[in-house]
Amino acid sequence: MALLGDIRDKIVRRQYEFSKHAVDQTIVRDISVSELEQAISHRSEVIEDYPEDKYGPSCLVLGFTDAGRPLHVQCSYPVRPLIRIITVYEPDPELWIDLRIRKAD
Repeated sequence: MALLGDIRDKIVRRQYEFSKHAVDQTIVRDISVSELEQAISHRSEVIEDYPEDKYGPSCLVLGFTDAGRPLHVQCSYPVRPLIRIITVYEPDPELWIDLRIRKAD
Protein backbone atom coordinates (compact mmCIF):
# COMPACT_ATOMS: atom_id res chain seq x y z
CA MET A 1 0.00 0.00 0.00
CA ALA A 2 1.50 3.31 -1.10
CA LEU A 3 0.10 5.14 1.92
CA LEU A 4 1.85 2.86 4.40
CA GLY A 5 5.08 2.88 2.37
CA ASP A 6 5.12 6.69 2.38
CA ILE A 7 4.40 6.75 6.14
CA ARG A 8 7.23 4.29 6.80
CA ASP A 9 9.63 6.34 4.68
CA LYS A 10 8.86 9.51 6.63
CA ILE A 11 9.15 7.73 9.98
CA VAL A 12 12.54 6.24 9.03
CA ARG A 13 13.72 9.71 7.95
CA ARG A 14 12.33 11.15 11.20
CA GLN A 15 10.05 13.46 9.25
CA TYR A 16 7.30 13.49 11.86
CA GLU A 17 6.02 15.50 14.78
CA PHE A 18 3.90 14.68 17.82
CA SER A 19 0.64 16.37 18.73
CA LYS A 20 0.47 17.49 22.35
CA HIS A 21 -1.99 14.65 22.96
CA ALA A 22 0.46 12.10 21.52
CA VAL A 23 3.30 13.41 23.69
CA ASP A 24 1.08 13.15 26.77
CA GLN A 25 0.02 9.62 25.83
CA THR A 26 3.58 8.38 25.27
CA ILE A 27 4.45 9.56 28.77
CA VAL A 28 1.35 8.14 30.48
CA ARG A 29 1.57 4.85 28.57
CA ASP A 30 5.37 4.53 28.77
CA ILE A 31 5.88 4.31 25.01
CA SER A 32 9.29 5.43 23.78
CA VAL A 33 10.05 7.20 20.51
CA SER A 34 12.13 4.20 19.43
CA GLU A 35 9.16 1.87 20.07
CA LEU A 36 6.94 4.10 17.93
CA GLU A 37 9.55 4.08 15.14
CA GLN A 38 9.94 0.29 15.36
CA ALA A 39 6.18 -0.28 15.28
CA ILE A 40 5.72 1.76 12.11
CA SER A 41 8.95 0.78 10.35
CA HIS A 42 8.71 -2.98 10.59
CA ARG A 43 5.65 -5.21 10.81
CA SER A 44 2.85 -2.73 10.35
CA GLU A 45 -0.46 -2.36 8.55
CA VAL A 46 -3.15 0.28 8.17
CA ILE A 47 -6.21 -1.07 10.01
CA GLU A 48 -8.50 1.97 9.82
CA ASP A 49 -8.61 4.89 7.42
CA TYR A 50 -10.07 8.31 8.24
CA PRO A 51 -9.97 10.30 4.96
CA GLU A 52 -12.61 12.73 6.28
CA ASP A 53 -11.08 13.29 9.75
CA LYS A 54 -11.94 16.79 10.98
CA TYR A 55 -8.27 17.78 11.37
CA GLY A 56 -7.21 16.29 8.04
CA PRO A 57 -6.94 12.80 6.57
CA SER A 58 -5.39 10.24 8.92
CA CYS A 59 -5.18 6.53 9.50
CA LEU A 60 -4.68 4.02 12.31
CA VAL A 61 -1.63 1.81 11.98
CA LEU A 62 -1.05 -1.41 13.89
CA GLY A 63 2.61 -2.21 14.34
CA PHE A 64 4.90 -4.21 16.58
CA THR A 65 8.07 -3.20 18.37
CA ASP A 66 11.21 -5.30 18.18
CA ALA A 67 10.14 -6.83 21.51
CA GLY A 68 6.72 -7.73 20.05
CA ARG A 69 4.73 -5.03 21.82
CA PRO A 70 1.67 -4.12 19.71
CA LEU A 71 1.01 -0.42 19.21
CA HIS A 72 -1.74 1.52 17.51
CA VAL A 73 -0.51 4.78 16.00
CA GLN A 74 -2.93 7.28 14.52
CA CYS A 75 -1.11 9.59 12.15
CA SER A 76 -1.83 12.06 9.39
CA TYR A 77 -1.47 11.12 5.75
CA PRO A 78 2.06 11.74 4.48
CA VAL A 79 1.04 14.70 2.29
CA ARG A 80 2.76 17.36 4.41
CA PRO A 81 6.52 17.64 4.96
CA LEU A 82 6.02 16.17 8.46
CA ILE A 83 3.65 13.39 9.44
CA ARG A 84 1.70 14.28 12.57
CA ILE A 85 1.46 11.56 15.21
CA ILE A 86 -2.02 12.13 16.66
CA THR A 87 -2.06 9.41 19.31
CA VAL A 88 -0.33 6.18 20.21
CA TYR A 89 -1.38 3.39 22.56
CA GLU A 90 -1.20 -0.32 23.22
CA PRO A 91 -4.54 -1.80 22.06
CA ASP A 92 -6.71 -3.26 24.80
CA PRO A 93 -7.65 -6.88 23.93
CA GLU A 94 -11.03 -6.24 25.58
CA LEU A 95 -11.76 -3.64 22.87
CA TRP A 96 -10.11 -5.20 19.81
CA ILE A 97 -10.41 -8.50 17.95
CA ASP A 98 -6.96 -9.72 16.88
CA LEU A 99 -5.72 -6.15 17.59
CA ARG A 100 -7.24 -5.14 14.23
CA ILE A 101 -11.04 -4.93 14.49
CA ARG A 102 -12.98 -2.89 17.02
CA LYS A 103 -15.40 -4.95 19.10
CA ALA A 104 -19.00 -3.86 18.93
CA ASP A 105 -20.32 -1.95 21.96
